[in-house]
Amino acid sequence: MLEAALVKECADPSLKPAIVQQFVQAVGSDDPLAITVKSGGRLILIPKPKTPEEAIEIVRENIGGSVVRVGLTQIPAGIGLRDASELKADLVDPCANLRMGTMMFAKILRIVANWYGNPTSEEVFPQLFDDAVHAWQTGKFEGESVFQAENPGGAVVQKSEEAVDDAEEAPEAEATPQEKDEPSKPDDAGIRVDLTRISGQK
Repeated sequence: MLEAALVKECADPSLKPAIVQQFVQAVGSDDPLAITVKSGGRLILIPKPKTPEEAIEIVRENIGGSVVRVGLTQIPAGIGLRDASELKADLVDPCANLRMGTMMFAKILRIVANWYGNPTSEEVFPQLFDDAVHAWQTGKFEGESVFQAENPGGAVVQKSEEAVDDAEEAPEAEATPQEKDEPSKPDDAGIRVDLTRISGQK
C-alpha cells in the first residue's frame, strides 16, 4: 500500500487516490528499485540493484532486445527515447516513477473508455480497469500499442472512493445466510465462557 502523502503529491491528479492504489497493487512493486526483464515472453534473472545508479545501469544493459519494467509502477523503460543513454535515475525515484506511471495509466484508461464509447456509469469501471491493467501488462489494446498511442484526453469515469472502499470491505462484512434470514435463538448461541476448569466443583 502506497503512502497517502506520496499519492497526493506525485500521482496524476486525474486519477482518484483509491484508483492509484488499486493500479499499483495490480501491476506494481513495493520496491522503487524493482526491475523486471522479459525477453521473448521469458523472465530474465538479473542482480538486484542496491542504488538508483545501479538500477539504471541494469536497465541500460538490458533494454536492447528485452522489455524492461521499472520501479513502483513497473513502467516500461525507454518509451519515447532514441538512445539508452537518455535514461535517467529519476525512472526509479518513487515520486517521479509514480507520476509517469499514473499519467500513462490514465491515458490507457481513456483509450479503453474511448473504445467502449466513453460510458459514464460507475458500474462499467471494473471492466474498464481490468482491460486497462491487461493493456498495461501486455503493451497492447485491440492490437494497438498503448504506450506509443496518442492520449485521447477527457475525463475518466471512475468508481467513487466510497464504492472502492465498500468493494474491498465487502467480503469481511458479509453476513452468513443464517445471520441474514433467521432471528438469533438463545439455544443456538456458542459457549462464551470457558467453564472447563470449574466443571468438577460445586
